[in-house]
This record gives sequence, structure tokens and C-alpha cells, in this order.
Amino acid sequence: MGIGGISIGKFLIILLIVIMLFGTKRLRGLGSDIGDTIKGFRKAMGDDNKSAIEEHPTDQAKKY
Repeated sequence: MGIGGISIGKFLIILLIVIMLFGTKRLRGLGSDIGDTIKGFRKAMGDDNKSAIEEHPTDQAKKY
């Protein structure tokens, strides 16, 4: 058994079909878009945590 009950051979066939349908340029662009989205999300979460600490520094200090 492979990943989630799909054997390696079946996974490669599915991957080949996806590449044939969408092309490598579109998949590469999609991958970079997803990466940018994740980076933006992480940055926003970090900014949110910083603003919470700046608003209530004594409350945050008590938690740790």
C-alpha cells in the first residue's frame, strides 16, 4: 500500500494525467501562488501576535 491506499504506480499515473491536463507552467504558477498565500498567512498571524502583546504586555507576561 502506498499513500492513503493508492499504490505508487497509480499515483504516478494520476500525476501524469494532471500534468497533461494543466501543463507544467500552470502547475508551477499554482504552486508559487499557494506558497505566497501561506507566507502571507504566517506573516499575518505573526503580526496579530505582536499586536496582542503590544496591547496587553502584562497579560501576556502572566501567561508565560
